[in-house]
Amino acid sequence: MESDMTWDMLEGLDELDHRIVHALQIDGRAPFRRIGEVLGVSDQTAARRYGRLRSSGMLRVVGLTDPHRIGVTPWVVRVRCTPDAAASVSEALARRTDTRWVSLISGGTEILCLVQTALAQRDDSLLLQKLPRTPRVVQVTAHAMLHIFFGKDLSPATKSGWLSPREVRALTVVDERPPAAESTEAYPLAAEDQPLLDALAVDGRTPAAELAEVTGWSQTTVRRRMAELRAAGVLYYDLDFDRRALQPALRAGLWLEVEPARLAEVGAALATHQEIAFAAATTGTANVYASVNCKDAGALYRYLTGPVAELPGIRRTETSPTHRTIKGASPLLAPGMTRLAEADRT
Repeated sequence: MESDMTWDMLEGLDELDHRIVHALQIDGRAPFRRIGEVLGVSDQTAARRYGRLRSSGMLRVVGLTDPHRIGVTPWVVRVRCTPDAAASVSEALARRTDTRWVSLISGGTEILCLVQTALAQRDDSLLLQKLPRTPRVVQVTAHAMLHIFFGKDLSPATKSGWLSPREVRALTVVDERPPAAESTEAYPLAAEDQPLLDALAVDGRTPAAELAEVTGWSQTTVRRRMAELRAAGVLYYDLDFDRRALQPALRAGLWLEVEPARLAEVGAALATHQEIAFAAATTGTANVYASVNCKDAGALYRYLTGPVAELPGIRRTETSPTHRTIKGASPLLAPGMTRLAEADRT
């Protein structure tokens, strides 16, 4: 459930800010020297602009792991609560390190989140066992995420953005990292990797010197291990946005029941839709989940009755508008985010 935004949804940013944001979406750890060369500005200007966005809490680069690549099954979980409990339950879920994309949906009476266990905690059912016993939780449904059609790593940059195709190529070709290894076996992460991954989940641009202090490794070892994880398709970078920086828009979850023979075809089609921020195949009667961004209710109606209605093999659809996002892409809340959430309620 990555990158739940569209490129024109950030408020208070000028053209250069947006171009830097797009560059970071393509490669979150790209040196500012390279970003500056591609965008036609100095590396100091690019660094200063990002530093301002980062220090204001508007956005941050986060380093994340592909759960399927390390042998962990993520779950899309829906929690229905009594109306007076949804806010407090959602904030409690947001404070957990095994949750991402915690949102209030359906008018604030339901919670949607992604549950993904950490490296050292392989018991996927731990949270799912606890939730039904939580007071004022009415119902819990969980859907294992089987395959991601769109929304991880470089894919958001393949739609629209503030950079030209030539600039996108310049930022991706220079990287020249090898493709992810094709293997059905889980990539062997070690317990020693966890401090590195935890630090990157808070700030994906943490300098190698600081990562060396956290891990106890040399800077050379840090850089080598990060390169190995990137090359293996384990580590990728995303942008985590302060929800208050996004322009008003209608964001919704889309649940589709698709004929199994058409599942891959529908997923591939959704990945090309401008409105789609994320799409995945899941278990359950509704076997496709997608995150949708539309300008307003009219735009959502046109999308549902147009591109969605034209998809082959659709048996049933369900939409659930997002009321408020409590937590974004990172498993770890950024420093100060709890205080921001509290201030948002007042």
